[in-house]
Amino acid sequence: MFKKIMKGGHRKPSKSDSTENYAFGPPGSHNPGSVVVNHASRPVLNAPEQNCSPSAPIAPPPLSTAAVEPLPLLRDVPVLERQSLFLRKLQICSYQLDFTNMLKTVREKEVKRRTLLELVDFFQSGSGKITEVCQEEMIKMVAINIFRCLPPASHENTGQEVTDPEEEETHLDPSWPHLQLVYELLLRYVVSSDTDTKVAKRYIDHSFVLKLIDLFDSEDPREREYLKTILHRIYGKFMVHRPFIRKAINNIFYRFIYETERYNGIGELLEILGSIINGFALPMKEEHKLFLARALIPLHKPKPVATYHHQLSYCVTQFVEKDYKLADTVIRGLLKYWPVTNCQKEVLFLGELEEVLEATQSAEFQRCMVPLFRQIARCLNSPHFQVTFQSFFYFCFFYNYVFMSSQISSNKL
Repeated sequence: MFKKIMKGGHRKPSKSDSTENYAFGPPGSHNPGSVVVNHASRPVLNAPEQNCSPSAPIAPPPLSTAAVEPLPLLRDVPVLERQSLFLRKLQICSYQLDFTNMLKTVREKEVKRRTLLELVDFFQSGSGKITEVCQEEMIKMVAINIFRCLPPASHENTGQEVTDPEEEETHLDPSWPHLQLVYELLLRYVVSSDTDTKVAKRYIDHSFVLKLIDLFDSEDPREREYLKTILHRIYGKFMVHRPFIRKAINNIFYRFIYETERYNGIGELLEILGSIINGFALPMKEEHKLFLARALIPLHKPKPVATYHHQLSYCVTQFVEKDYKLADTVIRGLLKYWPVTNCQKEVLFLGELEEVLEATQSAEFQRCMVPLFRQIARCLNSPHFQVTFQSFFYFCFFYNYVFMSSQISSNKL
C-alpha cells in the first residue's frame, strides 16, 4: 500500500496463500537440496553435559593415551567388520582433549581430528547408512563433544558494565578444528536420505534438541552458524519436534526480553523463525498470533535490538504479508516501543515501518492512522537528520493518502 499510494496507483494484489509445508528460509538462506554453512568461538569448558552448576562440575571422560591410536580406514576393512570399527572410532572421538595448551597431547589431537574427518567423509560419500546401535553411539559422541558449560561472558569476568554488543570482541574457540567436524558430522547425519526419522528421533529427542538450542548463547559466531543450520534441518525433517522447538525459542525470547537482555544467538534464532513463519498455513493459528504479540513485538524493546533488527523486521513483515489484519497490531506495537532518546534505533523503526506499511491495506491503516500521524509529527522535530528526512518522506505519504481518500469520497458523492 505504501508504494502504491505514493505512485497514485491501484492496490497491489495480495500474495497467494502458502502451503503448510515448511519453507526453507528467508532470502539468502540454505537451499533444501544442498547443505551450505556460512562459516562465520569462545573458549569452552570440557564437560559432557550442558546443565551443570559451579558446585558440582562434571568432569570429562578420562583420557587414556593408549586408547587414542590410529585405526584402519573403514573402506579398507571387510563389510562385516565395519560396524565394530565404526564403534571404536566413535570411542576415540569421545575423548575430551585440552585445547588451552596447544602443545599438549598433540598426537592424540591429530588422531581424533583425522578420525572425525573420516566419519564426515563417510556420510558425505553416500555410505552413511549405519545400524541403530551405531547411530545411538554416534549421537552420544556428539553430545559429549558439543554439550558443555559455556564460560561466563567477557563482561561477567571483568565486572565492567555491559557495553554495546556490536563493539564486543569476538571470542574464538581454540578447539574449533575438532568441534566443527563434530557439528558437520551431526549435520550430515540429519540431512542424509539414509537417516530414518522414526529411528533417529529416539536419539535426537526433546532433551537433545533443548540442549542444542541452549548452545545458541555461544559467543562463537561459527558455532552459532552451524547450530542455526542444524536446527533448521531438524525442524524441517522431524515434524514431531516442531511445536517443542517453537516453544523453546519462545522461552529464550521471554528470558532475554524480561530478564537478561543478554543472549548471543537472538539473530540466528530469528532467522530460523523467518523460515518457519513463511511456512505457516492460513488461516493462521491463534498460537502464532500470540507469538507475534508476546514475543516478536516486545523484542523491539531491548537495547541491543540493532544486532538482530534485520531478522526481526523480516519476521514481523512476514506476519503482515500472511495476514494483513495483523498490520494494526504490529504498527501499534511499534508505537508502544518507539524509542524516545535513541535516534539510531528510531531510524531502524522507521525503516521497518516502511516495510509493514507496504503490506498494509487501507482498512487496517485507518485504524492506527491517528497515533501514527502523531508519532511521525514528533519525528519531524528530531535533531537527527536521518530521522527528520525519513519522517518527511512519511509526511508526503500521509498527505498523498489523505488527498487520494478525499478524491475517492468526492467521486462517490
